[in-house]
Amino acid sequence: MKKLKMKNKHIKRMVISLALILSIGLYSYMQQNRIQIKEGLIEASSVDGEEVNNQYKLLLESLFDYRNKALLEKNEDMLKELYETDKKFGLWAYEHEVKKMKYLENWSNKQGVKFNDIKTKVKVKKIKQKEDDLYGIICTVSTEYKYSYENQKDVINMFRIGTYHYLNVKIRDNQYIITKEWYTDPFADSLNLENIKSEDIRNYILQQQPVKLELTPEQVKAVNYAHQYCGAAANEEYGLKFNSNYKDYNPDGGDCANFASQIMFESGRFKKTDTWNYNKEGTKAWVNAQAFKNHIIYSGRGSLIAKGTYQDVYKEAYNLRPGDFVAYEKGGRITHVSTVTGLDSKGYPLVTCHNTDRLLVPWDLGWSDKKIRFHIIQVHY
Repeated sequence: MKKLKMKNKHIKRMVISLALILSIGLYSYMQQNRIQIKEGLIEASSVDGEEVNNQYKLLLESLFDYRNKALLEKNEDMLKELYETDKKFGLWAYEHEVKKMKYLENWSNKQGVKFNDIKTKVKVKKIKQKEDDLYGIICTVSTEYKYSYENQKDVINMFRIGTYHYLNVKIRDNQYIITKEWYTDPFADSLNLENIKSEDIRNYILQQQPVKLELTPEQVKAVNYAHQYCGAAANEEYGLKFNSNYKDYNPDGGDCANFASQIMFESGRFKKTDTWNYNKEGTKAWVNAQAFKNHIIYSGRGSLIAKGTYQDVYKEAYNLRPGDFVAYEKGGRITHVSTVTGLDSKGYPLVTCHNTDRLLVPWDLGWSDKKIRFHIIQVHY
């Protein structure tokens, strides 16, 4: 009971500290979005582990949504309030978010879009008290982005990115701040997008029209499977999990090709072969991005539409349809593959994949660095 009271005391202190952050801007934001955290709920006399996790969930979602607001408003000062920037780990975390803010601005200028909203949902996996006011938290984060094109302001497009975070938070000077944060950032490879000459690209994209999709039953099954098992990016009703019938290869270097292979096989269109196979373990062509791409092309199950830099291939990419895929080449090797599972309101291909988990994300977002080469591949459904 004493230990439980201590936990409640610390949770209460975190809520109080959060309230102080609200006084400098978060409160009005939370009110606008109807986010409410009631101290009385956290002070309940009987608090089990799940309820404690729910309180941290609310606190983290409020913190991340405040950070999202800073990203949307391109406000570095607002962002800085959330980090312990007088220490190197806090400073590094802050500086990375500033780079991401600038990248999203550059990408949206290239694309001719405006981000309308960014919302985050958190699933707390583990909480550890390290010091009196320092907590280590492991959590799954699902972030939903909404955007609209400059000449389609009333049409909202959505994509979702799932990430896995380890962060330290503490109370300092009556504020709830991040002292350290680590996660695999899906934008990390494209933080110098300013090198792309975007005016011609933006004009071309804005001229495009919506595309009406006519999918085969196998393509529909492929899309449904991809959307259900894209992990932290999926709808909550699916549990934010991978398909447990397949091994997760993230600890072995990455799960993207494994997931792309699953999507093709589970569509019912493609049978396993001696080369491309899964039986408790996947063959090289099943789990390795380079081998997967080569197998699909050389087996005749797919055809290369185009390859090159973003500027070389972005027009050809409009030929992609659900079930096709994009392979991303870095340093002369294919390091990632993503499956197309939709098109946005301008017919721009949207991909779904693992590591990092993505749902209906514009195919170049996070990859449009000038050093990246794209392989645009049609799969023969």
